[in-house]
Amino acid sequence: MLEKFGADISKAMLAKRKRLEAFTKTSLKGSNQKIEQLWKTQHGQRQKLTQEYSQQMFAVLQQWETDVQKSEEQEENLNKLFLQQQKLFQQARVVQSQKIKAIKELYKQFVKNMEDMEKSHEAFLQGTQMELKKEMALLQKKIMMDTQQQEMATVRKSLQSILF
Repeated sequence: MLEKFGADISKAMLAKRKRLEAFTKTSLKGSNQKIEQLWKTQHGQRQKLTQEYSQQMFAVLQQWETDVQKSEEQEENLNKLFLQQQKLFQQARVVQSQKIKAIKELYKQFVKNMEDMEKSHEAFLQGTQMELKKEMALLQKKIMMDTQQQEMATVRKSLQSILF
């Protein structure tokens, strides 16, 4: 009778182990999918932001290069009309300093947006981690309740087989 009871316990433990493995595999698969989707989303956002700022920077640099070329042409004519060209050169310098300021501002904006995005992604990741912890706690509760029910059923069967 004790051997039968021990065999029932072994079977129950094997069944519990298989269910635990199935629950764990399902949970890990879901977690991996969430993390992979999160990574893809963040990667796409970074690429998009970098591409936008690259395009803006390229446009500003092209404009700046055009302005520099104009300044060089104006310097060639300096010998002819010194006073007039001096004023134009000063204006070109103002424009160049504005372009440099624009580049600096774009850079500051880019760095700030990258930091904000990193903070946002970090917060999202923490939220996801909390959600996964809650899911794991619920899964543990479910496994414990299932185990208790099965143990009770096994004990009842064993007691019935002993008594009857």
